[in-house]
Amino acid sequence: MYRFNKENKVEVMLVHPGGPFFTKKDLGVWSIPKGEYEEDEDPLLVAQREFAEETGNKIEQGRFTKLNPIKIKSGKQITAWAVEADFEKCFICSNEFEMEWPPKSGKKQKFPEVDNADWFTIEVAKEKINPGQIPLLDELVEMLSNNKDVIMHKKS
Repeated sequence: MYRFNKENKVEVMLVHPGGPFFTKKDLGVWSIPKGEYEEDEDPLLVAQREFAEETGNKIEQGRFTKLNPIKIKSGKQITAWAVEADFEKCFICSNEFEMEWPPKSGKKQKFPEVDNADWFTIEVAKEKINPGQIPLLDELVEMLSNNKDVIMHKKS
């Protein structure tokens, strides 16, 4: 998801992973909101559902532009869409996952899948995002630059 801020610069919304492994990590760990889908599921509908589950916000309308799928280090393929939208509060709540914590303690604890979401300029987002997802930002920049009505600074 992207928007144009008060200075008319492009910003993207990224989410910070929840759980004990990421509490003190910042650079290189943020992500686009995403999730896995089955072969028989509509990837766009899954992306919209995952966005809602991870941020507490829904995007049900807008022009969704499919970006080129990327493959990250883990081997997972990410299919993503660009859509212009804006939320006053980009993070409200997230679904949770359960894991044994501390390790080998036998105790199960619940953690939010996402513990924060925020808007970042493209330059800052490239520092914050998982490096494997940078091509999605690059494609968004290219897409907006090639659009005759929209450049990296929205026309007034």
